[in-house]
Amino acid sequence: MKSSATNGGEGVDTTGGVIKLAILAVGGQGGGVLTNWIIAVAEKNGYRAQATSVAGVAQRTGATIYYVEMTPDTGREPVFSLTPSPGDVDIMIAAELMEAGRAILRGFVTPDRTTLILSSHRILAVAEKIVPGDGRREPHKVIERAQSAAKRVVAFDMEREAIEAGSVISASLFGALSGSGALPFPRESFEETIRAGSRGVKASLAAFGVCYEKAQAGEGDASAPDPATALPDPRPQGPSVLMEQWNALEERVEQLPEAVQPMALAGLRKVVDYQDVAYGGSYLEQVERAMRADEARQDWRFSIAAAKHVANAMVYDDIIRVADLKLRNARSQRVRDDVGAADDAVIHVTEYFHPRAQEVCGTLPTGISRFIERWPFLFRLLDRMVNRGRRIRTDTLTGYFSLWVLAALKPARRRLRRHAAEKAHLDEWLDIALQSVASDYDLGVEVLNCRRLIKGYSDTHTRGQSKFDRVLSALELLEGRPDPAASLRQLREAALSDEGMDPLEKELALLKS
Repeated sequence: MKSSATNGGEGVDTTGGVIKLAILAVGGQGGGVLTNWIIAVAEKNGYRAQATSVAGVAQRTGATIYYVEMTPDTGREPVFSLTPSPGDVDIMIAAELMEAGRAILRGFVTPDRTTLILSSHRILAVAEKIVPGDGRREPHKVIERAQSAAKRVVAFDMEREAIEAGSVISASLFGALSGSGALPFPRESFEETIRAGSRGVKASLAAFGVCYEKAQAGEGDASAPDPATALPDPRPQGPSVLMEQWNALEERVEQLPEAVQPMALAGLRKVVDYQDVAYGGSYLEQVERAMRADEARQDWRFSIAAAKHVANAMVYDDIIRVADLKLRNARSQRVRDDVGAADDAVIHVTEYFHPRAQEVCGTLPTGISRFIERWPFLFRLLDRMVNRGRRIRTDTLTGYFSLWVLAALKPARRRLRRHAAEKAHLDEWLDIALQSVASDYDLGVEVLNCRRLIKGYSDTHTRGQSKFDRVLSALELLEGRPDPAASLRQLREAALSDEGMDPLEKELALLKS
């Protein structure tokens, strides 16, 4: 059975059959609320309806399939199915892009009958998050597949519309469902169903209205989500003396090749935000050093890679950085936005820390830290004292002050042990890249790109650095081989493909053989 839509958004049931609707939603998205709304609007319009749900816990925060069947009430007791069947779904609602992909793979979406309503935003799956590199799946492929798999597609970022309205995505999906005309009920019935609730009615109606209009207009039907977002110009603000120093750094960036300038300026902003203007000057010295080994006929690829990865190497995550970020106003506002707190509401924030002796030594002056590291007994004693989880309430005075003290160590960072270790590692890595680029340009670029392996904090950083060292240890094996840059790239991608070492070790064993 198919419902046809009038221009006003009211579908007309021409067969008197059963309308079959499925909803795929992730935990916390209000799938149950949406299901109840659909049942209520059907019953308001003289339909008999039934809803079932099958909860899942293996996907992200638990993906649940809600299934609704409805038919005009003829006075006879209808017999409904309990679960959707492949090739037998009229309306499929996906509360997230990859859930739409999952519905297509399971055969719930067919080109002869299914209206697919999906929100194009992403909630990353665990399999995407655990990949050390960029584990995100390609969203455009899902949209493209949906266009051919469904009879009609309504796709746009309904999560964003809900957030802007101060509501949740269930209201957006309800509006898109009404606007699509896939159900033979007037808009007023949908809105009355929302008004019958007792919480968040105004915000839900706002989200409903926006998405109803977008679905009516067909907005987003052929679009895919763009991962790039426009960022505001983060130009620093400060005292005139510091601004003069910043302007001098910007002038140095303008002296670089035009192709290098955007990445160098982005890196400079990141480095200065992390430490200070002097640290930005040190960053530009490294970029200029790379540029002197580069050449225009190669499109300055070596310099661009250096501008990117040197900035990331200099902005390492230490406990000072973590404390600083947790106390920033932007982070506090983001927390408030995430929980939907009112401007005058007081929120309780608990931060989790699990420092090890390594992190503590990293925040000590170099001489003291090396003394402790030379004596295993002292190091183990320190680790027993600090190596446990701590929950710090930053909405309390003592909790906030403890992080403020850590963040206040920022001016002393360059005299601490962690900085000395990071600087030595950076200098060694750049020396290797410069030696490589002198004999093989592409290999030098790939050596710089290997910095992608190092990221994060604590154990994550340790694992990444171990992989980095293992990959660069293969440079000797690559000497004299054809296309060593491709081989090094393959090793790096193997290391980035999994949290463990197995894929990398297999590639290394193959290389040695």
